[in-house]
Amino acid sequence: HPMFGFMIARVHNDKIEQINEWSFCKHAFTSINVNGQCGPCQNPGTGSLMGINCSDTYGAGNNASRTWLGPPEEINPWLGTWDPVGSYFDIGDPSQAGYPHPADGTRSLSQSIFDSVDNRVTVNEVDLTTVGASYYYALQLIHKGESLANRGDNNAHRGMNPTFNGGSWSFSNNSEGQQFGSVLSRWPGATVNVESNGADDGRFFVGSKVTNLGGGNYHYEYAIHNVDNSRAGGSFSIPIDASAAATNFTFGDIDIDSSNDWSMARVGNEVVFTATASNPIEWNTIYNFGFDADFAPGTSLCEIGEARPGAGLMSVSVETEVPGASTIYNATFTKFGAGCPISQMIPIGQCQQRNALGGTLLGTTSSADYVYSVPQSSAGTVIDFDIFTRSTTGSSVTVPAYIYGNAGSTPSNVPLATGTITVGPIAGFYTASFPNPVSVNGTYYVGLDGSNQDIVLSDLSTGTFGLGYTRANPGAGWSFQLMKPSWRVRCTSLPLFPVPVLDADALPLIGTTYNLTLTDAVPSSLAVMVSGLSSTGPVGVPLPGAPGCDVYATPTALDLTTISATGTASSPITIPNSTVFAGIIAYHQWAILDVGANQLGIVMSDAGIATVGQ
Repeated sequence: HPMFGFMIARVHNDKIEQINEWSFCKHAFTSINVNGQCGPCQNPGTGSLMGINCSDTYGAGNNASRTWLGPPEEINPWLGTWDPVGSYFDIGDPSQAGYPHPADGTRSLSQSIFDSVDNRVTVNEVDLTTVGASYYYALQLIHKGESLANRGDNNAHRGMNPTFNGGSWSFSNNSEGQQFGSVLSRWPGATVNVESNGADDGRFFVGSKVTNLGGGNYHYEYAIHNVDNSRAGGSFSIPIDASAAATNFTFGDIDIDSSNDWSMARVGNEVVFTATASNPIEWNTIYNFGFDADFAPGTSLCEIGEARPGAGLMSVSVETEVPGASTIYNATFTKFGAGCPISQMIPIGQCQQRNALGGTLLGTTSSADYVYSVPQSSAGTVIDFDIFTRSTTGSSVTVPAYIYGNAGSTPSNVPLATGTITVGPIAGFYTASFPNPVSVNGTYYVGLDGSNQDIVLSDLSTGTFGLGYTRANPGAGWSFQLMKPSWRVRCTSLPLFPVPVLDADALPLIGTTYNLTLTDAVPSSLAVMVSGLSSTGPVGVPLPGAPGCDVYATPTALDLTTISATGTASSPITIPNSTVFAGIIAYHQWAILDVGANQLGIVMSDAGIATVGQ
């Protein structure tokens, strides 16, 4: 049940603006499943599912059918959830006679009261006649259970030309073809950055453009695109140098009602825009902000305050241009490239892991069911699993442990197997045991019974994201949740030549230490952490490596370490407490001694890029 929101944006006078109201959303009801641009369609035989590689084409009449257009405020864009019971389709339109109808899950919407534009994308005609403007239409897809990593192509936009012939409008595509991502990328000369509220809520894109007005004065213009943040944006704060003055504040939203415009003021060393209670930046909308300042631009972090309570932090920080001299860099760690497999086949032992060295637990408890996704593409047999957690009682507790199969894209309703696990009060790995080996096929899920809230969820403060699934009770449906779980699964009858995996346990911040971890390496062998300031040789020439093993880090610094009997290792990187290191980019990769792998006797992990932040 994907849902689609729509947008029309205009670029003019050095700003980008949304010129339509908050779009009603198309609720997709079937997929025609035909061959498209992705290859032969693997038709699932039902329109209730979209098959792999399949295309599902829409027309203007289909998208404009009010039978399937519902209000965006009913949708949680971060989780992709929507409840039909009590919805607009269920109880009817507020203008409908006899509204509301009972919230019984039965469609009660009558279209007899509609005019020709109710619920469709509407724009004031004057906004389509701006001389010299560029226009774009955009679409946003919301899909329940989709991970953040897979949402890069959920927003798309392309250029169009609005034309009036005296009686009707037409909107033809122009030479600015389709692009993925936020439509803010269509703003010429703008700097665009994005951040989410961690794993708890969605993303704000912030575009900024600074214009030199002469005489030491500058105009700062911003556009905020809330893509999928469910709590909405309730304030916007921009750092400003203590000696600078801010004047000529401007604000733009998606209506012509001045009574709900945001307030604007200089508050200490910040320029602060504050929303009225009825007008936050909701998902699939763009709001505009601007002011003049007598100070040249630098780079720092603006802050978008969440408008409503909910999971996650109270604000989201995004890098942008500000009237300030200092530059603040965001700390990032991004993995890239591919390693090469070790020479040893592992018939019995660890076959899957996530954050295999553990870390700092957030300490969250819940009476709901929680399980953690173990991605796998083939059949196998699970012996047991370790999970990183602790008890909340001050002593050891024994609780049920579960392995669930896959039911489409979520865990099955009933577990494949039930075992037990004894969890102590100290955070660490504890082993869940089962009476017999458990056969699995493809992705499966592991979890513990924490309904008494006597154990904490396996969710770390730092580490690699994974998918968790939760349900209120055994009869409820599962919904996904981005987490940083820590688990290790042991299998048999699943021979593997694993590829060593690099990871980092923290972000590279000045004055701190982050550990580069290694998993799935040759047990009890040697490894070298290779660190450098480039991923290629001179003029972009690839670095030399063993056959089939790409090297992505120049060998500026080498750190030799011993690999444990379980194929793990760690190498600390300490960053001095000095701002001169902020913004430095370092490349890291593990080299592992494996005499049977190739002529050089060396295999490589994947690689990572660390940007030092402050």
